[in-house]
Amino acid sequence: MATEQVRIAVLEEQALFRKALCQVLAKDERFKVIPECMEHNEIQRIAGAKPDITLLDVDFQRGDPVDTVKAMREAHPIGKICLLSMHAQQALLERSLVFGLEGYIIKDIGLTDLSRALLAINGGDFYVDPRLAGSMLRRMSERRHKGDPTELSERETDVIQLIAIGLSNKQISEKLFLSEKTVKNHISRIFSKLNVTARTQAAIYAIKSGLA
Repeated sequence: MATEQVRIAVLEEQALFRKALCQVLAKDERFKVIPECMEHNEIQRIAGAKPDITLLDVDFQRGDPVDTVKAMREAHPIGKICLLSMHAQQALLERSLVFGLEGYIIKDIGLTDLSRALLAINGGDFYVDPRLAGSMLRRMSERRHKGDPTELSERETDVIQLIAIGLSNKQISEKLFLSEKTVKNHISRIFSKLNVTARTQAAIYAIKSGLA
């Protein structure tokens, strides 16, 4: 049975780059680029096509990119949003997470890694470029001893911090030397304590509470 294609939209002010990126993605049979974004850069029209993932280029956006993230979220609440940038902008990532951002990709990514990132996001994972992830890990280390009150145990805090930087259950298990089943159990308790149902919501909690 053929796997259903992931519907991709590209929000990009520069028409030449937008069309080039759309053409590259369209060559991968796992993706279907929605035609609405090939010739237009209008949020409402693109949201109406209901893409699974919207790639938002922040480098040439008019105004604050976070406003665009918010507008896209409001226009298409169930669609996933991933930022695309030439730079690792930590503040932009954190501000966008408030509106349920699912990913942050830096433009020098290889095509194979780009496909993997998009498939991971479509599958429900949170993806962030490793360069941003490293920065977030350093900030975690600095904040570990601030004594912020939380309902989470020390191990649950470790897990949610790694969720916040986009690691999968397998990657978390390898980093913390736990079985994947144990990681899943920790995540289940985290979700229950925080009253959330998705990894993105847990990541937002970690950012807002200063854990990540």
